[in-house]
Amino acid sequence: MLPPTVAEAGEESPLAGRTHLTIVVPTYREVENLPHLIDRVARVREERALDIDLLIVDDDSRDGTVELIASRPERWLRLIVRTRNRGLSAAVLEGFHNASGDILVCMDADLSHPPESVPLMLQKLQAGADFVVGSRYVEGGTTADDWGLLRWLNSRVATALARPLTSIRDPMAGFFALSRTTFQAGADFNPIGYKIGLELIVKCRCERVVEIPIHFENRRFGVSKLTLAQQLAYLRHLRRLYIFKYGLWSQLSQFLVVGALGTLVNLAALTALVDVGLAIRWAVGLAIWVAMTFNFVLNRRFSFSFARHGSWALQYVRFVGASSFGALINYALTLLVLRDVPAMPPQLAALIGIAVGTAFNFVATRYLVFRAEHVRADPGRSGSRPS
Repeated sequence: MLPPTVAEAGEESPLAGRTHLTIVVPTYREVENLPHLIDRVARVREERALDIDLLIVDDDSRDGTVELIASRPERWLRLIVRTRNRGLSAAVLEGFHNASGDILVCMDADLSHPPESVPLMLQKLQAGADFVVGSRYVEGGTTADDWGLLRWLNSRVATALARPLTSIRDPMAGFFALSRTTFQAGADFNPIGYKIGLELIVKCRCERVVEIPIHFENRRFGVSKLTLAQQLAYLRHLRRLYIFKYGLWSQLSQFLVVGALGTLVNLAALTALVDVGLAIRWAVGLAIWVAMTFNFVLNRRFSFSFARHGSWALQYVRFVGASSFGALINYALTLLVLRDVPAMPPQLAALIGIAVGTAFNFVATRYLVFRAEHVRADPGRSGSRPS
């Protein structure tokens, strides 16, 4: 059943004339699903009198997709075959850049997303939304009955991890719509993996994000492209979006996580050195150096990853130099506490020194060692996959 019209739903703004929509469908070996999808889009066009063109962006499937599209009579159906930089997110971005519509819609080819909901998406955009998501988790949204516990749990965990970026209930959705104007206002597109909708919400700075309920159906033909590698890529993608949205605060949180791990390394090294009979002054200093080296490696790879292509040797020298003041505070305070409170375990005294030295280390590390700014993607290559 098609969704209600604006008048039936009580919306303030009816469908305006012949707004042109482009539905972009990224594909890889989906030839069995495409005839069914095309037929359903054709019915929406006819029954709602909408100006819709369908753009298939195929990652060189070589499964008969080219021949299928060539055999179809629909003049509103187009195909782009990509042979380089393949991937779902890059395919969607290339499709949006090549779309002719005023409204851009993304949906999967596997028939999990109902094209019958596109008219309601258009209504919401024309009523003032910046971004519209076809959601499984708002009231009225449903999923196929045979979703297993692991799949449900995976979706929920992924959604929770995205909560600091957006408050919508289904940020994982691959079925969404936005205006060309909103898309063109975005910058620095640099997605990893397949969650391009979340990338656009953050990078296009969408404030009025609306969810409409859909029934999410299991694919009928072919196999799922979701793999463990894609799930790990999603975590890397989230990290990039946190940095984009929260900047220094995101780097600080990562720095503190690394510092917490470094603290464990420090305490473990201190315990081992004391146990082998090393003098406390040497044990404290050597444990600090071991933890400092550990922190450098992790901060270079994660907290300040935008600068990891620089000379590691030069950065290490800078890191040690920049951290030396905090390290000296750590060292001196630890020994001072142990002198004044001889009964205190050296590990507890080390924790006090670490806590005081951490603030100094972050400021010095951020502004003296890893000074490079995040480099924005070349606008001409904004759809490319990062290396």
